[in-house]
Amino acid sequence: MKYDVVVVGGGAAGIGFVSTALATYPKKKILMIKKEKDTLVPCGIPYTISTLDKVESDIMSTKGIESAGAEVLNDVVTRIDPKSKKVFTSSGKEFEYDKLVLATGSNPIVPKIPGVDLKNVFTVPKDINQIKNLKEALSNSKKVVVVGAGFIGMEVSDELRRAKKDVTIIEALDRVLPVAFDPEFSEEARKIMENEGIKIKTSSKVKEIVGHGKVEGVLLESGERVDAEVVILSIGYRAESTLAKEAGLSIGISGGIWTDEYMRTSEMDVFAIGDCAEHKDFFTRRANKLMLASVAAFDARIAAANLYNLKLIRQVKGDLSVFSTSVGGFIFAAAGLDETDARNGGFDVEIGIANSVDRHPATIPDTSKVKVKLIFSKSSGVLIGCQMMGGKSVGEMINVVGTAIQGGMTVADLTTLQIGTHPLVTASPVVYPLITAALDAYAKLNCKEK
Repeated sequence: MKYDVVVVGGGAAGIGFVSTALATYPKKKILMIKKEKDTLVPCGIPYTISTLDKVESDIMSTKGIESAGAEVLNDVVTRIDPKSKKVFTSSGKEFEYDKLVLATGSNPIVPKIPGVDLKNVFTVPKDINQIKNLKEALSNSKKVVVVGAGFIGMEVSDELRRAKKDVTIIEALDRVLPVAFDPEFSEEARKIMENEGIKIKTSSKVKEIVGHGKVEGVLLESGERVDAEVVILSIGYRAESTLAKEAGLSIGISGGIWTDEYMRTSEMDVFAIGDCAEHKDFFTRRANKLMLASVAAFDARIAAANLYNLKLIRQVKGDLSVFSTSVGGFIFAAAGLDETDARNGGFDVEIGIANSVDRHPATIPDTSKVKVKLIFSKSSGVLIGCQMMGGKSVGEMINVVGTAIQGGMTVADLTTLQIGTHPLVTASPVVYPLITAALDAYAKLNCKEK
């Protein structure tokens, strides 16, 4: 059977692509092939532990794209042949395509240490059955060790605390959230977690997971042993590019599938989007391993809009990291470069700091304190990064910053930013956090110029 478009994968990238493609090319015949009947919302997986009543509450439905005309098949693609333009599945089916889109996602990294195969050792995949197994194991356990203090590790640990578990985080680097935030924000996150009763061991590496058939503890390289009934490995993800490799497509240095600016691979009429594709840094154009649902959705829109011809010219040539996470009820968010990476990358920077609140007056009941750190190029004044923490308002405020970075806004642009405010929903226009932080940097730059 032949389709205009075959999509392999049904996560955020796949569903986002089909939605956009149907809007752009409504007469095209589209088939999505996905392994699982039910696909989880990636960012919601940690919250299936406690916040959500059941794992099924996190399912990402395909009903919308099916009602719009797409076909969805639950099967496993075992091989693609770009020369004959065919896709083959484990059930023995084969499909011809005009355009093929690979949205095969990523898989959790499993470290090569003794004991990873013991019962009650889990990763955090996007597989509903494995997450159900994890939740069942947790229901009968008290002591949990989480290996890795990145976004997923911290969010999982926060949820475990809510479920009244005895939680210990093991992190090889010297601080929590080490890749996304500068030390002062990492320290704030650590204090919050420790105040909630979570034990954190940084600069610590796991030597072995010990037990007899089932997990009993984790042995660190220092010789210390941490007792555990469940171990959750959260040390990152690796692009699932097997189909592409076996088909001879070019693979990038990060392990993801190489694409051009329009998500086209090295093979004619084959696209790659989401976690399986290699991404490039917004500022340096160097390959990176950026894996975010928001980036996957961006990839999907770019690929779908330009599927048959270049309708949407991509003027932003790199992928900007914009994200937020919840730590003990506080929101931590970042966009662009942090100060550490900026300086290591050769940028001469100036910093703007603001400590404010997100309502006015501050006596409004749901007011939260907000801390903002803006990072500017010292020579040009261009905004290159931001970190902030506070209440839920931070989750949207960081998107304003992401827009400002994409638009090449400068410190002067931000100090004259025109905004709308209201006492019940925003910070005061007099001390709006982003503008106040920009003014701080502006003053420093002007003083140095004199």
